[in-house]
Amino acid sequence: MDISEKILALKSEKPVTILAHYYTPLGVHKIADRIGDSLGLSKIAKNEVDTDYIVFAGVLFMAETASILNQSKKILSPDKTAGCPLASFLTGKKIEEYKLKYPGIPVAVYVNTTAETKAHADVCCTSSNSIEITQKIAEEWNTDTVLFGPDKNLASYVRNRTSLKIISIPGNGNCPRHNLFSKQDVEKAKKDHPDAVVLVHPESPPEVQEMADFIGSTAGMLNYSYEHENEGGYIIGTEVGLMEHMKWKSPQKLFFPLNTNALCENMKKITLEKVLNVLKSIGTSEEKQYEVKVPKPIAEKALISINKMIEIS
Repeated sequence: MDISEKILALKSEKPVTILAHYYTPLGVHKIADRIGDSLGLSKIAKNEVDTDYIVFAGVLFMAETASILNQSKKILSPDKTAGCPLASFLTGKKIEEYKLKYPGIPVAVYVNTTAETKAHADVCCTSSNSIEITQKIAEEWNTDTVLFGPDKNLASYVRNRTSLKIISIPGNGNCPRHNLFSKQDVEKAKKDHPDAVVLVHPESPPEVQEMADFIGSTAGMLNYSYEHENEGGYIIGTEVGLMEHMKWKSPQKLFFPLNTNALCENMKKITLEKVLNVLKSIGTSEEKQYEVKVPKPIAEKALISINKMIEIS
């Protein structure tokens, strides 16, 4: 029995659901109950999971969001050291400093942030609803200015598509994997694959976005590949895990990475071995070391910004 078979056998014996992000290794996708992006998986956890335990195969802030939305369930992470450099750019303390500098201006934060950061924000957003959220929160606050963090490239994406003054906080925040994409990468990819369609994430630099045929969230890029037929294939400008998922789900189609170095080391920490270990821990004294539980006071404050997003989107 190989490790995947061991996981599936053990999973059938435990009151557990495994949720996996697209950027985790493909082998993890194959044993997961559901696969998706960060907020999508948390919504699934809240609305569609009836097991007592959820194993969240993704980086830590994603498990935190699941905990915020599911305080009654036990959220387990296969590796709690799997952090997110983008999320680390913006803390609650920094938000409060910006609020003092810009009184009366709403703060919108990307869902790719820690629970503590969400607790200091006025509203959360995703890459797919970022434009709508910033416009509506500005209207509600009767202002033409929004503090937006932590991703400077997503802030630029919103700024270029609205009439709002978007102040990026902290100013230099970025996802190292998406921020490495360059104009030269796109030029080379188009030269190598002239008939391919270029799909990029809005966390990519503005000059890369300008050269793309489609800009969208992780799920948006995946859906584009499902809904469109292009014999020349697709150039994928995001973490390479999504491209591997696309190849798995659509083996008849051609997919090419915009840059092979766009690999998130933290997502790749979530291995099959670690998933097996966390499953083995359920119901034992070892379980606690894997549990992600956002303290109630922080969870309640963070939930306000998440619910605000859901309310106005």
